[in-house]
Parts: sequence; C-alpha cells; structure tokens
Amino acid sequence: MTSNRWISVFLEAIAAERGAAANTLSAYERDLDHVAAWLSEQDQDFAGAERSDIEGYLVHCDVVGLSRATRARRLSAIKQLYRFAFEEGLRKDNPAVQITGPGRDKRLPKTLSTEEVDRLLDAASNHGRTQQDRLRNTCLMQVLYATGMRVTELVSLPVSAARGDPRMLLVRGKGGKERMVPLSPPARQSLADWLQARDAQDALAQEKGKAASTFLFPSRGKSGYLTRHAFYMLIKEFALEAGVSPEKVTPHTLRHAFATHLLANGADLRAIQTLLGHADVATTEIYTHVLEERLKELVLEHHPLADD
Repeated sequence: MTSNRWISVFLEAIAAERGAAANTLSAYERDLDHVAAWLSEQDQDFAGAERSDIEGYLVHCDVVGLSRATRARRLSAIKQLYRFAFEEGLRKDNPAVQITGPGRDKRLPKTLSTEEVDRLLDAASNHGRTQQDRLRNTCLMQVLYATGMRVTELVSLPVSAARGDPRMLLVRGKGGKERMVPLSPPARQSLADWLQARDAQDALAQEKGKAASTFLFPSRGKSGYLTRHAFYMLIKEFALEAGVSPEKVTPHTLRHAFATHLLANGADLRAIQTLLGHADVATTEIYTHVLEERLKELVLEHHPLADD
C-alpha cells in the first residue's frame, strides 16, 4: 500500500469514527503529505519507515525552521497514523510510539481590553455603505463577543437558529458537537434587527426567482454564507476605524476576549470550557495565565513601590 493510500484510508477512518470536520481532515492531509514527500526523498514510505526515519524527519523540520508548534503537530499526525496502522494490522509495530515531541511554545493568546472591544463594536455599527451592511456588521460583532464562537461557527449559522428571539443559540462545533451559548441583551437586539433586514432582502431575491438562503449571514459565494476570509478582512477595517491596532484584532481575538473577560469577572473555568466548546479543560486553562499576566501588569503599573 502506497503512502498516499495510507493517508487516504486514515482520513476516511477518522472522518467516519470521530466525525472529524473538513478543516481538520485537510490539516491532517497537508501534514502527512509533507511527511510522505520527505520519506519518498529518502527512498522510504510509511510502510517501511523506522523510528530513526521519523526522528530524521523531525530533525529536518527543525533545520528548515519550522516552529515548535508545527513540529509537535506533525509528530502528532504521524503518531495517530501509525497507531491506526498498528490497530488495523497494516504494521506489526509502531515506530513512532516512543518518540517524544518538542512540545508547544506556551505563548499566551492575544486579547483585548473591554474598552477596545467597546470601540470595535461601535466601529462595526457605523461601518458599511448601506444600513443593511451596518446591521449585519453589528450583529456579527455583538454575537461573536457575546458567545465566544469560533469564526466558522458564526458565519455558517443557519437562519433557523435565530428565529423566535432566542435567548440562547444552538451551535454546531468541531466534530459536529453541539452546544448552547447564551446571548446578551445587545446581541439579541442586534440579531433581531439584522434578521428583519435580512428577511426583507431574501424576500426581494425570491421575487426575482432566486432561492431563499438557509444561512443567517448569506452570501453569493460558493459556500452560500459569508466566508471566514471576508469576515477577517471586515474586522481589520473595524479595528482601523476604532483606533485599535489591526495586528492584534482577528475574529479569534474576540473569542479570547470573551473568555478572558468572563474569567476576570468571576466566571467558573468549567462554564467557560462549555461555552467555548473545548473538549479538554486544559485548553481553557490558558486564560488563567492571561489573567495572571494582567494582574502582574496592574501591580507593576500602580503599586507605589513598583519603581523602587
């Protein structure tokens, strides 16, 4: 069986058994294709590679300057592939089982102050050529900050989720897992305002013979809804207008701000884990470090003996 076939069979298995999302499958495929290409240059493949070959690949990744996070992710993909191969009888051994990775850089996620978020929300409400654009932009930002959703979860929301002035939204996250996220009063109002404008636009489109959209944020693009890239560019424009550095503002930064601000105001870490859709609370614990760093800054900035 060729390396390409190994990858194909592995991806089919995790798609069926874990319900892995398309983005997750694409990431695995890119990483494993890179490994397969390097092994091929060494006249080797997944079926015959030994531990020394895998370690040689990781050394190569280090030499060419790949980050620790990328190297750790590549090794994780390799380990999962070989665990699958061993369980399926494709190999009688697992050459990657005892290899330890470089670990990940413990970089704290970028976040925003509440004042910066307020300025972004205000900028969104005034950004757009038409009133409809401004209502959509307001809704996007209010719902994102109120719920901490991932950007893909936000832009692909079905319009049915917004019907009936909901106090909570049903979100389909990674691996098809569903969770409920509450809406703040401003988010509920912006959602109602946008839904009214969106439905009016949809009705006009149907009068012209076009099919009704099933998405809350429809688009004429192939996906049928506003793309992640389009929203990424929009949020950069909001940042410029709000006087916030565009370098620190992305849709994911608002997700970090959501979690950090909740934690700073006394929210339980387990509750934040549930709201964010994290499978492991260890992933959520990074926000405790963000809060600790902020507290240190406050002490250094305001303590009377800090300059001594």
